[in-house]
Amino acid sequence: MGEMLEMEMRPSRVLSKLRAGGTAISYKTNLADARSVEIAARAGFDCVWTCMEHVGNDLSAIEQQVWAAKAHDCDLMVRVPRGSYSDYVRPLELDAAGIMVPHVMSAEDAAEVVRMTRFQPLGRRPVDGGNADGAYCAIEFVEYLRQANERRFLILQIEDPEPMEELDEIAAVEGYDVLFFGPGDFSHGIGVPGQWEHPQLLDARERVVEAALKYGKFAGTVATLDTVEEIVEMGYRFVNIGSDVTCLIEYCLDLVGQCRKYMD
Repeated sequence: MGEMLEMEMRPSRVLSKLRAGGTAISYKTNLADARSVEIAARAGFDCVWTCMEHVGNDLSAIEQQVWAAKAHDCDLMVRVPRGSYSDYVRPLELDAAGIMVPHVMSAEDAAEVVRMTRFQPLGRRPVDGGNADGAYCAIEFVEYLRQANERRFLILQIEDPEPMEELDEIAAVEGYDVLFFGPGDFSHGIGVPGQWEHPQLLDARERVVEAALKYGKFAGTVATLDTVEEIVEMGYRFVNIGSDVTCLIEYCLDLVGQCRKYMD
């Protein structure tokens, strides 16, 4: 047999941008079709955010979305369902560039997520290496562990009022990359669903970015074209803007509305 070529894990485009002082933009997909991911990747997004928390995508769909993103040097991030370590690490083993863990409720919770999803010395993630992220055992074992910790990102979502009491302690936990504020569930959690300008929500959004920066982490949240400038000026560096389902429903409603003028 010939000598095996040395292989490396693909660097994360998001982490490269963030660590260089830049801002990474993400686009959310609820559709399972890899074509939706490919379109966003071709358009130039740094990351496509797909979801297994609220969407019935299986791992076969996620795997194809990973391929579609990687083909155009775009990261695929998977928001995982809360569950066992297997629920968290399987998207990473498919070579997703990162995962987002929703509804982190305390510093203890955050530390347990890190323990399950990072290798030594940061955590105790179970090791395989025989999957796409480890180049199917072509990356040397110890090097695989090191690169997985360095080149794959972990996002913790703050989207409830309860963890705000421990926000500094959560932000200080070692081993994750981005503290992400989710305004939708937060507005629901404080009893004012959809009131995006509510003082308690605006205060929480400010506190999340301040805590992240205080402890050397990156801050992430969602934005619109009307709010993205303000969000970035606040210090947020991982920003999701837009989604495939929003584009489709707005386009379809507009088409139907325009056509009805001439047909009804």
